[in-house]
Amino acid sequence: MTLLGKLLKDWNIMSKCIVTGGAGFIGSHLVDKLVEQDHDVIIIDDFSTGDIDNINLSKVKEDKIFCRDISLCTEAELETLCDGAEYVFHMAALPSVQYSVENPLLTINNNLISTLKMLEVSRWLGVKKFIYSGSCSCDGDAEEIPTTESESIKPLSPYALQKYQGEEYCRLYHQLYQLDTVVLRYFNVYGPKMANTGAYSSVLSVFLDAYNKKEPFNIVNDGEQRRDFIHVSDVVEANIKAMEAENISEYPINIGSGKNHSVNEIADMFGGEKNYVEKRIEPHETLADITSAKVLLKWKPNIALENWIKEQL
Repeated sequence: MTLLGKLLKDWNIMSKCIVTGGAGFIGSHLVDKLVEQDHDVIIIDDFSTGDIDNINLSKVKEDKIFCRDISLCTEAELETLCDGAEYVFHMAALPSVQYSVENPLLTINNNLISTLKMLEVSRWLGVKKFIYSGSCSCDGDAEEIPTTESESIKPLSPYALQKYQGEEYCRLYHQLYQLDTVVLRYFNVYGPKMANTGAYSSVLSVFLDAYNKKEPFNIVNDGEQRRDFIHVSDVVEANIKAMEAENISEYPINIGSGKNHSVNEIADMFGGEKNYVEKRIEPHETLADITSAKVLLKWKPNIALENWIKEQL
């Protein structure tokens, strides 16, 4: 670590936090929270899916925002960007199952190589904690419902496999190099700033857009697939708790609501005509067992999906 980095840590005036993917849906919400807590926040994002409009430029100076593809960065460049950092929140990814199925070679750099590079720079610089945004997609068609973190891993897409490999690298870096790593395995995240078009849109954003336009709700498969939806503010709180907690590096931690709804049920909550479209390979049901999050992070979700939908109508 350079002298500047050591001084920043020793002074302990505020924590320097790196947020990769900080211009994205979840990352930008985390940036807002960290800035609110007076942390020094550096955003690294290649803006392939992130948007500068997601960042509150009245609170985050432009010299704290770096447009970089981490997978293409040199070791020296990453070390300069991250010098003095105490916490790294690695959220950068191409977060689309279907896109990865259709373009398996185009996602590995963003979803895996970037993770490995950020782990390496965190090890070199002696980062206090590396917090990784994992995905419940690695569970595939889980046999155990609700699903614990010890469920057998059965990825159904390149995206799911890549995100799980990132988890395994986090585990190895903790075991081999004593880097404090935390894996938060997100379920289906929703809330303000979620994309409503393109490969990265979620069913909730698509349905909300259809509701506002008074259009039918396009439903993939039979609509009976069930998902555990978690609000982005609850995900942000889980990240903050992970930053503050001690001795939680051994296992991934599910971040979900502990409840699920079918796609048909969600369409009914909005109200309107249903339109069944193409078939896709996807898990039939996701439902998080959030016992570990409650015990290890002292965290629990606060926003119920049905209440959020009512507020949108």
